[in-house]
Amino acid sequence: MSALPLRGVDRPSSLEAGVALYEQHPAIYGLCREHLFRDDTERICASLWGAAGPAPGTTVLEVGCGPGHYARRLATRFESVLLVGIDNSEAQLRRARAAALASGLTGCRFERADARELPRPERSVDAVIVSRLFTVLPEHERVMSEVHRVLRPGGRAFVAEPRSSLRTGLALELMHLTARAANLLSHSPDRPGRSGRSAILGVAAFARLTESQPWAWVRRDADRWYQYAVCEKAA
Repeated sequence: MSALPLRGVDRPSSLEAGVALYEQHPAIYGLCREHLFRDDTERICASLWGAAGPAPGTTVLEVGCGPGHYARRLATRFESVLLVGIDNSEAQLRRARAAALASGLTGCRFERADARELPRPERSVDAVIVSRLFTVLPEHERVMSEVHRVLRPGGRAFVAEPRSSLRTGLALELMHLTARAANLLSHSPDRPGRSGRSAILGVAAFARLTESQPWAWVRRDADRWYQYAVCEKAA
């Protein structure tokens, strides 16, 4: 296992976040996901399959898919691949399904499930995508254990997490302000919902998390804004 030497703190910095926002205002998060957050589609394809691309019949899970950003993009690009988006927010899943239907995509579907208890048998999928999930979901190692469990031998997981608390905080603040404005315009009570903690993983914490399972190998990379890991399950 190898890791690039990266700058940064080891202690996660925490931000206040309204977890219920994703359920109450799915369009706001969808807008951020499509236009504000980074699109790593090209990096995902290169990391999981290289220039050859996925074999026909490949099964891919996008865990914590939200509006299905990557599942829909990959389904558009690879018609012979089955993409399954999993999220715990039914409002986000409705948005994902509607977008897939509007685009005429038949190679992707979306299911409601807990990332900590993936509804798949052991060794049943070829690749897993986990992007921006650990900023809002606790029990990180439990999620990674589930990812390792459902992957077939030789399968790969792509993990992406933001490094900048400022940039992530701005995105969350935009969602909160927009939701508050919508409540005021509709004369609805300002009920932000249950608050949670949104944590930015430090370099060492991210390394420990991505190496918490018995992978064959782990490769990590990072830039100023994001950190990445590609993890391959032993054959």
